[in-house]
Amino acid sequence: MANGNGKKLKFIDLFAGIGGIRIAFERAGGKCVFTSEWDEPCQVMYEANFGEKPFGDITKIVADEVPEHDILTGGFPCQAFSIIGNGRGFADTRGTLFFDVERILKAKQPKAFLLENVKQLTTHDNGRTFKTILEHLENLGYFVHYKVLNGLDFGVPQKRERIMIVGFKENHPFEFPRNGTETKTLSDILEPDEQIDKKHFLSDYFHKKVQRKLKEQGKRITTRPIVIHENKGGNLGIHPFSTALRANGSYNYVTVNGERRFTPREMLRLQGYPDTFKMVVPDTQVRKQAGNSVVIPKIEAVARAMVQAMSQKPQRKPVQSDLFATERVEKIYAHK
Repeated sequence: MANGNGKKLKFIDLFAGIGGIRIAFERAGGKCVFTSEWDEPCQVMYEANFGEKPFGDITKIVADEVPEHDILTGGFPCQAFSIIGNGRGFADTRGTLFFDVERILKAKQPKAFLLENVKQLTTHDNGRTFKTILEHLENLGYFVHYKVLNGLDFGVPQKRERIMIVGFKENHPFEFPRNGTETKTLSDILEPDEQIDKKHFLSDYFHKKVQRKLKEQGKRITTRPIVIHENKGGNLGIHPFSTALRANGSYNYVTVNGERRFTPREMLRLQGYPDTFKMVVPDTQVRKQAGNSVVIPKIEAVARAMVQAMSQKPQRKPVQSDLFATERVEKIYAHK
């Protein structure tokens, strides 16, 4: 990841969590010059793994004091737009943190940005929330691209659909990647049962409950390993992959082979973290952090596509299918 002078492209890591986006962009050759993350346990994990403590509350960041950078990155808080949350969007204070991203973009005018959020952002308030976000980004002079990408297509056995929003100051010929270069299965992710602490196995009560529900719903486990997912209605789904990890619920609503929960290390693996990534906070915090994180191989693929696009001459004529993002949203929701 280098600019025209052969120097590494600099990026900033906002809403950094435990550093998933940073790992992805560093793998693509970038250099991180600034980080922001307010959650203290995340700060502890981040410092243990990267040797620096992130700046805290983004609302207290003076934009002009942010170092110069080529690319702004950030997975701004998604709870305000998610199904699991109340879906209040900009009515939720977490939703308004997008405007801090806008504030920094306006002040620093980086060449590009990458933002990530839950898939439901595109449909919240009949698309009006997403349209507002795109309008604000376009009004800053960016050519905006967006697409929902699934972690299953990028080498991890986790169905995790997230909206990726990419913007460039110049009209570079950008295309989102369709898939990754590696593929890991549950067998690659899971630790041997005999090596797992007993605390991760279901109690007799919950084990019998899972078995009873499987019988009531006429479902059987015919192959292993599998993940059993219980939805809000109590229906059990049996999959050769994990459903999307969540910050607070993943440990309770999914089981491995109907016998145990994911370990914290397994949850990090599901997001693409290497085993060298240090876990220095309690398991409950690691589970929350993994649920809030990003699929690293997916972000890396997008980062590499961004660098490739930025190395090419800007296009003179906009490509209607990819640009004028707000017009696309208007067409999508025009019939509603």
